[in-house]
Amino acid sequence: MADRLHIIGGGMAGSEAAWQAAQAGVPVTLHEMRPKVATFAHRTGSLAEMVCSNSFRSDDSEQNAVGLLHWEMRAAGGIIMETADAHRLPAGGALAVDRDPFAEAVTARLLAHPLISIEYEEITALPDSGNWIIATGPLTGSGLAQAIAAEAGQDSLAFFDAIAPIVHFDTIDMDTAWMQSRYDKGETEEERTAYINCPMTREQYEAFIDALLAAEKTEFKPGEAGSSPDPTPYFDGCLPIEVMADRGRETLRFGPMKPVGLTNPHNPAEKAYAVVQLRRDNALGTLYNIVGFQTKMKYGAQKSVFAMIPGLQNASFARLGGIHRNTFINSPTLLDNQMRLKSKPHIRFAGQITGVEGYVESAAMGLLAGRMAAAEMTGTSLPPVPQTTAMGALIHHITGGAEAKTFQPMNVNFGLFPPVVAKGGRKGRQVRYKMYTDRAKADWQDWLRLREAAE
Repeated sequence: MADRLHIIGGGMAGSEAAWQAAQAGVPVTLHEMRPKVATFAHRTGSLAEMVCSNSFRSDDSEQNAVGLLHWEMRAAGGIIMETADAHRLPAGGALAVDRDPFAEAVTARLLAHPLISIEYEEITALPDSGNWIIATGPLTGSGLAQAIAAEAGQDSLAFFDAIAPIVHFDTIDMDTAWMQSRYDKGETEEERTAYINCPMTREQYEAFIDALLAAEKTEFKPGEAGSSPDPTPYFDGCLPIEVMADRGRETLRFGPMKPVGLTNPHNPAEKAYAVVQLRRDNALGTLYNIVGFQTKMKYGAQKSVFAMIPGLQNASFARLGGIHRNTFINSPTLLDNQMRLKSKPHIRFAGQITGVEGYVESAAMGLLAGRMAAAEMTGTSLPPVPQTTAMGALIHHITGGAEAKTFQPMNVNFGLFPPVVAKGGRKGRQVRYKMYTDRAKADWQDWLRLREAAE
């Protein structure tokens, strides 16, 4: 009989790791410090709580690396994807979920599994023996973070991440705003109208940028972002909007406020200069989050600046934006290709703390860590994950593919995959991306079959 696997952290990665190991027949104890020990970002004591956003991003498995990762996780029987599909909300081509029922359902499924027990406690030291996965995520408790840093023989690596605000739907002016997914994406009318759009003229946009730049911001301590020397960097995939604005007045208009693929039914002859989008945050449709509007503005400044957005002039906020410090380790230096800590191989790491960014990527690394731990504990030989798959590209990146000296958190993207041979340059991207995803799906299915044969 296999020994018990212990997993620290009940977020996306820890929940997925627990599920995968238990499904392989390994008893699991999941250690979660919440709700006994709260964080400023979490609202509930549920496992797999979605803190920053309710979106798992693109669900396109043919043209998008994130969508491909969704596909691979579904093929592997991942609990995160299965539960997300059950609590899906209209979001055009994205996979967005009703976040509270989603987390509650993951929690219930894990609690109901006969091989999984959950201990609500904080662990502050690295275990000396046993079989462990550390999946504590970006909000790792200070005691455990210090223990990890001491074992690594280096200072903790960290970056700043931000939370987007959430608006009450009934306070949005729908005489100004309208509902439409970009390029009318989606198979149903509900999906094609999944986003609320707030249009801006050039004059309104310029005034908004001025206000963003002038607004009072969260102050940072020495060593943090914006300070010197050696400031903690932001993650480029989740920049605060005011940081984007500071990089150039047009940055937001080519980012979360791009006006393309949208037609204002209130004034179809006039194209908006910029558009702010909001995405449904719950099944009732009573809450909407402002897409891409992570911010480090102080609360008072947020209310006045966001009131400048046409359609949100009288908006009431269920949650304002915020900023937090994310912890991650230098995985290329510290971990082997089985995600084990080289100095303590009885400990694996999984999730965002390994230097992957995003819910999906975190859950995916939990899936692999859970399977790797289960295979080792049951004496099964697990074949290497093909780098041609989204899973394999990510694990290769964090365990050796990235440059250790400049290692930063990374979302899954086709740049991490071995290249395919295709003609056409930028115009041939659709063909090239389909080649990436076709190859990945075939190789991932082969890997799953090899794993099953080895058991």
